[in-house]
Amino acid sequence: MKYYMKYPSPLGELTLISDGVYLTELCFEGRKTESNTGFAFLPKEDLPVFHSAVLWLGIYFRSEDPQFLPPILLEGTPFQKSVWELLLQIPYGKTVSYGEIAKTLAERRGIARMSAQAVGGAVGRNPIALIVPCHRVIGADGSLVGFGGGIERKRRLLYLEGNGDFH
Repeated sequence: MKYYMKYPSPLGELTLISDGVYLTELCFEGRKTESNTGFAFLPKEDLPVFHSAVLWLGIYFRSEDPQFLPPILLEGTPFQKSVWELLLQIPYGKTVSYGEIAKTLAERRGIARMSAQAVGGAVGRNPIALIVPCHRVIGADGSLVGFGGGIERKRRLLYLEGNGDFH
């Protein structure tokens, strides 16, 4: 069984989805998720994982680094999971390019190069927005590209983290 709750963030309503133990999705309104593709979910706001996620979001939206992760479960292909694990290593207030992530993955796999576009595809399928910080990934030229929540939200999230270069 999966459960959901809504969270009224300063950037629009967020949907949090859990398997009862782990947070499995966090997305902005209007974003296609399991929760709006015909799967049946029960509203249940009193789960400990939701309390932890709401605490994290409250700290985050006060422009502070939460410095902890709520219990999350990343479900995807091995390649996607390797990209998402690198996203979790991007420090609060910092950005990296798709190319930098591709270079790191290539080095870890012992191959000459990895496609930044393939990395972009995996970043775009990140099921747990904000907490797995896909908004911290930018284009090679420093431009804001590719955010499922919209470029304006991405700009506002980076500004919230103290990265005024994108305001």
